[in-house]
Amino acid sequence: MNPHELTLTHVHGDHIRLCAGEVALLTYVYRPEAAFEAPKPYLHPLRTLSGGVVTDYRPNDHRWHKGLQMTASHLSGQNLWGGWTYLPGEGYRDLPDRVGSMSHEGFDEVAAADGRAVVRERLAWRNHDGDRWADEARTIEAHDVDAAAGAWTLTWSSAITNRRDEPLRFGSPTTAGREMAGYTGLFWRGPRGFAGGRVLGADGEGPELMGTRSPWLAYSGEFDGRDGHATVVFAHAPENDHAGEAGAHPAHWFVRNDPFAAVAPSWAFFDELVLAPGDTLARRYRVVVADGRWERADIVRHLEGQDW
Repeated sequence: MNPHELTLTHVHGDHIRLCAGEVALLTYVYRPEAAFEAPKPYLHPLRTLSGGVVTDYRPNDHRWHKGLQMTASHLSGQNLWGGWTYLPGEGYRDLPDRVGSMSHEGFDEVAAADGRAVVRERLAWRNHDGDRWADEARTIEAHDVDAAAGAWTLTWSSAITNRRDEPLRFGSPTTAGREMAGYTGLFWRGPRGFAGGRVLGADGEGPELMGTRSPWLAYSGEFDGRDGHATVVFAHAPENDHAGEAGAHPAHWFVRNDPFAAVAPSWAFFDELVLAPGDTLARRYRVVVADGRWERADIVRHLEGQDW
């Protein structure tokens, strides 16, 4: 028997759990939670092959940080991120009437076979009043379980279609005036023990990678409660055009290791991304979850060994 065989368990209306052998690699929770936290599905916990947890859930500094999740901190005046809303010239304000949601609408596929698991989901992005502003087709895949490397890979794909009769404006606190706080889009919150961890990019190292462009970014941290380190690598799919070279809206990395670990390949760091009525914003990302403290050569070699 394959000790890393992938199996899925679905508790309908609540969550899906994926195991590799006896280790629960991920739990995808899609039940709605507190309105102030902008209810939306999320992945937590995410684990390495050895069982080390690499995500945090509802930390006391930001209750709306939940593992790995798709977010929209500023969306045409609404907040689908959760918590307080940043306003130009005013800072963060408690504005619950601006907090929206991303609601689960249904699954088109939940399956695991031949070393690959897939979850295909339909979601609705809604403002605070419940109006449907966008539809999302989401696919989450787990694959390339590599015992020799001590790593496995998750691919997240989202296609968001504007259902309003006016443009959707994707922004961030930075587009609203707060310097170097361009978080939005896919967002990862690491466990508390990962604070002060190592940030590594294709062409640089350290928290100064905040706001830069790069095809990938990695974060290494040391576990609390058990020995060892883990490395989480975030990578753009080739079609993302993360640098804007083909005329697409460029992406910039949001990354912090102080006071907590967080990474987001932000699609609206410095400038708003405007999506016309009926148009679709499509992005695909790869997340490699690995035991150990990987160096740049390890990351490059591993990424080059995987097909998109």
